[in-house]
Amino acid sequence: MPDFPPSLWLSITALGSVGVMIPLALAVAAWLAIGYPRRYALGWLGVLGAASGLVFVSKIAFLGWGLGVRGWDFTGISGHAMVATAVLPVALFVALLPARGAIRATGVLLGLAGGVAVGVSRIVLNAHSESEVIAGCALGAVVAVSFARLAWRAEAGRLSPAPVAASLAVVAITLHGVPVPTQYWITQIALELSGHERPYIRARWKAGHYDAPVRRTEAPAPRFPVA
Repeated sequence: MPDFPPSLWLSITALGSVGVMIPLALAVAAWLAIGYPRRYALGWLGVLGAASGLVFVSKIAFLGWGLGVRGWDFTGISGHAMVATAVLPVALFVALLPARGAIRATGVLLGLAGGVAVGVSRIVLNAHSESEVIAGCALGAVVAVSFARLAWRAEAGRLSPAPVAASLAVVAITLHGVPVPTQYWITQIALELSGHERPYIRARWKAGHYDAPVRRTEAPAPRFPVA
């Protein structure tokens, strides 16, 4: 891994947070809806939503029921890696859509590289295993490349690259570092669905001796003195 200072890795990983990438994805969809046929915006949100659903289900499955692949240290697809590898290439692609094909392709490749950098940061910071990041980057790349192929021959709309690129940059810069407790929300959903009091934890699960979390029991009805 590159020998970057921890503060740089934290900054890279913050770029791939849901708090940055989802607003950026929505901004991309808005520009597509304004300047191009509506089907492109819907297609973009559809493929990204499907991939996000896979990430959500994989995390819920582990936190609530301990479903994963112990030999690969896999407890769920990395959301940071997936969303960054999906959104960054498409954001650059849409900003460069009126340009020549070679320039658009370069934008997609740069975005994919940025997504991979976010994935690497998750490994360096011990937030995810290599298998989880590889799965996230692969899924995100499928989303980005699929959409680029769908919209590759889109006729140039009434948008110029400068305002699109500027607005997307403003979204990314403004929201960079803003915390969003997605892991807490996912954990609470997993507990509600599974009925467990505590989520599964990677370290004990990986060791192979993790007991199933205790199921919640209904609190007894309060007793009132009889008059």
